[in-house]
Amino acid sequence: MKAMTSKEVTKKVFNKEPFFILDVRNESDFNDWKIEGENFEYLNIPYFDLLDGVEEILDKVPTDKEVIVVCAKEGSSVMVAEMLEEAGREVSYLQGGMKAWSEHLEPVKVGDLKDGGSMYQFVRIGKGCLSYAVVSNGEAALIDATRMTDVYLDFAKELGVEIKHVFDTHLHADHISGGRKIAEATGATYWLPPKDADEVTFSYQSLEDGNNVKIGETNIDINALYTPGHTIGSTSFVVDEKYLLSGDILFIDSIGRPDLAGKAEDWVADLRNSLYTRYKQLSDELVVLPAHFMIIEELNEDGSVSEKLGTLFAKNHGLNIEDEAEFRRLVTENLPPQPNAYQEIRETNMGKISPDDEKQREMEIGPNRCAVR
Repeated sequence: MKAMTSKEVTKKVFNKEPFFILDVRNESDFNDWKIEGENFEYLNIPYFDLLDGVEEILDKVPTDKEVIVVCAKEGSSVMVAEMLEEAGREVSYLQGGMKAWSEHLEPVKVGDLKDGGSMYQFVRIGKGCLSYAVVSNGEAALIDATRMTDVYLDFAKELGVEIKHVFDTHLHADHISGGRKIAEATGATYWLPPKDADEVTFSYQSLEDGNNVKIGETNIDINALYTPGHTIGSTSFVVDEKYLLSGDILFIDSIGRPDLAGKAEDWVADLRNSLYTRYKQLSDELVVLPAHFMIIEELNEDGSVSEKLGTLFAKNHGLNIEDEAEFRRLVTENLPPQPNAYQEIRETNMGKISPDDEKQREMEIGPNRCAVR
């Protein structure tokens, strides 16, 4: 019986491979959040329904494709996988369960920069979070880093670069930022929009409209662009006059929600102005790199998530609502549930509370819910 890692499953997602998932969590947990792939098939049978054996589901488990058993933490999937093996089936189980799936980060090179250097995207496949590294001439800047800080530190070490700057585009409500921790570990400067930082308990460098931060000795500027709406401080970045890091304002198939600080009605006008006015002033050729993806179909062939701004203005429904009242209804009514533990996550990112690692994992379990479609 084989343990399959989250990295191996991620490759199957990227490659659009046929794959069968037997998920033995409770039905409500499965319906709320699962491993997604374009050619994945699913069977959800709670573990406690299989305690007497797997004979009744054998005809539902295929023999002509790879099968993996998934549970929350690993233990239940190992037991079910063992029963299937004893019944003559060849199956794997997900190492570390959905907790490991939630935390896996897959680095993908997005492209090169004009005067040397590269842009990398870290795809948190199980959570829909996207973070970035701008690398040039021995230096790096990180944007919207997650709490899995070792991944970024190991990545920098592998490339032989020094992390000099760490940015958060806004005060996150759906995941715990690793920015401050990375800055403390490396001596990097930690940047945060001051309008999102009224209640933070730590020092930071104010990230404001027009800030230019050079990475390396080459001419790679990260230009801050104030784009409120998801939060009052939400800030985008134009990197190297080529990439638009849009934070949680604009996604490939959706737009940001304005309600995670309880200010939906107040922030709708800001959201519309950021998307319909400020972004309209930018080049259609900019490659949009968001802080999240919402559906698996947003992934490109290489597993990255990106699209030209002009294409989004043509195809993204959220950018094509002429009637302001209709736009207001879209982003304030019938919204999806708010992220799990989002208030605690906000307080953690403010420095008000310091939950231990296990508590942080529990707070983040579940899908991202930063978007409206």
